[in-house]
Amino acid sequence: MNKEQFVAIGLPEDMAEKAAAASQDELKSFIPKARFDEVNDAKKKLEKDVTDRDGQLEELRKSTGDAESLKAQITQLQTDNKAAKDKYEADLKDLKLSSAIQTALAGKVHDEALVAGLVDKTKLVVDGDKIVGLDEQVKSLQESKAFLFKPEGGNGGQGGAGGFQRVGGNGGQGGAGGGAAGGGQKSLADAVAAHFQTNK
Repeated sequence: MNKEQFVAIGLPEDMAEKAAAASQDELKSFIPKARFDEVNDAKKKLEKDVTDRDGQLEELRKSTGDAESLKAQITQLQTDNKAAKDKYEADLKDLKLSSAIQTALAGKVHDEALVAGLVDKTKLVVDGDKIVGLDEQVKSLQESKAFLFKPEGGNGGQGGAGGFQRVGGNGGQGGAGGGAAGGGQKSLADAVAAHFQTNK
């Protein structure tokens, strides 16, 4: 839980801040769900591949055809296995990229699926457990499409960085780039409307 959620359930702001910090420390020991899904899906894929290979070898063992027929079957199996291997590696790479993008955007944007779709996966490079180029793309999106991102610090005080003015709200005029004081949490619809109103 974050500070705003603790405040929402009635904790004083100072206690909410401490509780949020403790919550974040506790979560560091947990495996992100996206990472768990990635490993679990890879395991299932490997198990299926082993079963498929066993079946292919059994069919080959039972074959009573001539040498040319066996050679043709082996060649076909090699081709099929290479295609399956290439597809598996491509799927695993895409799964790793999607997992890393979800982790990088978690809690920072109004709509994770929408913003994730703006990340160009073809420009990302998997380097072990690191995804080269992801941080740069997220930073670029924060600068060019700030209205898709939640204001840092939650409530976006007077003149706070990265905020926006709530359309039709009574929270008062926000400062340059700041959230409207007392405007409360902004929805994605509010953010988009404010962005296009500001840039008319």
